[in-house]
Amino acid sequence: MFETILIPTDGSEYAESAAETGFELASRHDATVHVICVAETGPLSDIRLPGDSTNAKEAIHGQAERFVSRIAERAQAYDLEVTTVVREGPPETEILEYGEEIGADLIVMGTRGRGGIHRMAVGSVADHVIRFGDIQVLIAKHRSEEQ
Repeated sequence: MFETILIPTDGSEYAESAAETGFELASRHDATVHVICVAETGPLSDIRLPGDSTNAKEAIHGQAERFVSRIAERAQAYDLEVTTVVREGPPETEILEYGEEIGADLIVMGTRGRGGIHRMAVGSVADHVIRFGDIQVLIAKHRSEEQ
């Protein structure tokens, strides 16, 4: 049913929990897994950080690399091969564009569950991906340690 599953991550516990769901589905369907993190560098990304030789853009990109690597390491428990990618730009746009490029038939992502005024003011990456993409989306609820 699923051949290519895309798992976006922002390094949060919500994204890591969603990745586990994505891995379970990939294992059941013998699907290819891609993990993406979008580094939001923005216009101030060339500013040097105090006491650091790297600029903000390099630091943000490095953090995104660590996020996808951490998810890829977790996939080893499922005996899955994972392709990782870091892109720059608006996350909601980059996730959809990459999904189209790889021919993903499912995006598995987490959400912080923010609603009301916060979502109206800030927006939601998951909401945008659901509304404007042509790829099926599974929003995986966070699995707490207590369950």
